Amino acid sequence: MNLLASLSSAMLVLALAFPALAQDLDRVKSDLRKKFPDAQIDTVRKSGYGGLIEVTGGGDVFYTDEKTTFLLLGSLVDTKTRENVTEARVRKLSAIKFEALPLESAIKIVRGNGSRKIAIFEDPNCGYCKRFQRDLVGVTDLTMYVFLYPILSPDSTDKAKAVWCSADRPKAWLDLMLKDAAPGGSTACETPIDQIIAFGREKRITGTPTIFFEDGERVPGAIPIAQLEKRFADAKAAKK
Repeated sequence: MNLLASLSSAMLVLALAFPALAQDLDRVKSDLRKKFPDAQIDTVRKSGYGGLIEVTGGGDVFYTDEKTTFLLLGSLVDTKTRENVTEARVRKLSAIKFEALPLESAIKIVRGNGSRKIAIFEDPNCGYCKRFQRDLVGVTDLTMYVFLYPILSPDSTDKAKAVWCSADRPKAWLDLMLKDAAPGGSTACETPIDQIIAFGREKRITGTPTIFFEDGERVPGAIPIAQLEKRFADAKAAKK
């Protein structure tokens, strides 16, 4: 058999296999929905690890087999690359296009040429947010969009409104986060805080800080500056 005939045979086998695979995965999805009618089942696909089938729903990732005899919750780690496959998949599922964020409702803070961009959902009473903002002081060429996301206490809402109603919002926010200087003035102006909270709930933003990079990737929680710099590099590469 010549090379052309061999390739044609291989392509035919693959073409016949794809419909069967799709039917198998559809059956898995159907079985799961029957067994767990209240669960959200979005996608089903081969994981590439030990015959496990990856299932996603509502931003979560879990695993099963072709007969749906079990559900496996937890992290799948590639022993060769040491990558947390589940975590990487969750990050991809939870990504939001940067331009889809309501940036007009954020406090914009620019350092240097502002070429590197992040968006952060923060609570005025969040200790991790304050520590992260202190770390960010040394980061250059940064444009930071801060979304006031007061979810920790009623006092958080009062402080967030006072910051938004300040004549200089970036200064009021940084004074609060870096110096613990409470913003003065009125809290009676119109703010976008309710809309931001509604957006965050819709997008399953459940904690602060939550960081978004230009490539849409979401990172829950504060991260070390070295990791931040790597994320900037990864986001820049992803945009090319």
